Amino acid sequence: MLSWSWLATFWSLPAVEANIIVFMNLAGALMLGLVVGYERSYHGRAAGMRTYGIVCMASAALTVFVGYPGFWYGGHGAISALPPDPTRVVQGIVTGVGFLGAGVIMKEGLSISGLTTAASIWASCAIGVLVGVGLYSAAILLTALSASLMMWGSRLESRLPSRHAIGVTLSFVAACSPAEAEVAGWLHECGYELAAGSISLRMEDGHAEWHFVAVALDRSCGRSLPQLAAYLDARPEVARLSLAHARN
Repeated sequence: MLSWSWLATFWSLPAVEANIIVFMNLAGALMLGLVVGYERSYHGRAAGMRTYGIVCMASAALTVFVGYPGFWYGGHGAISALPPDPTRVVQGIVTGVGFLGAGVIMKEGLSISGLTTAASIWASCAIGVLVGVGLYSAAILLTALSASLMMWGSRLESRLPSRHAIGVTLSFVAACSPAEAEVAGWLHECGYELAAGSISLRMEDGHAEWHFVAVALDRSCGRSLPQLAAYLDARPEVARLSLAHARN
């Protein structure tokens, strides 16, 4: 029966105290999410501070309320004999954030972008869950680790040995289809090797078109994209070409 006394149960002192604790959890999760999202926002990514803050805060909200079943519906709801299971809530959160992360992953040719953003959004979700269950120190540590990795991880990668890859499309003049070893020799002169198993061929109006990936022999010896394009374009067998970094 709707009455003032019934409505007052939603604003009783214990209920207000519980709401304040929930609010503090949400505010803390929001701040931690903003810290993680700042790096993405600084680099102009589509998912920035607001996205990360909302994901982290919402994850905390969906987790922390499970700990206060006695205050659900103003304390008038039927309480099950079994306590609520936070792990089932976490499963739903992770599934929902997975769809959000998939939306920021883009594939264009051999280049895939957005993986770091998707992974960091997932980490922001985990931070919110940790805040929601009251593991504040772990949430702060995960925030520091995630933000540090996103800000300085690329610098560490740049100092370690690596071999960048390039997606190559070569269209040869009519009635000309060089051997794989010959094309591999061209690439080797430029400091690259033909990635095994990456070749796909297409024939159109007597023109052979090759698609493959070239991997640098070493960070320092591979020619730049314009230099490699100029070298291949000078080959009399090549009619058209297209080069692009193959990032994934």
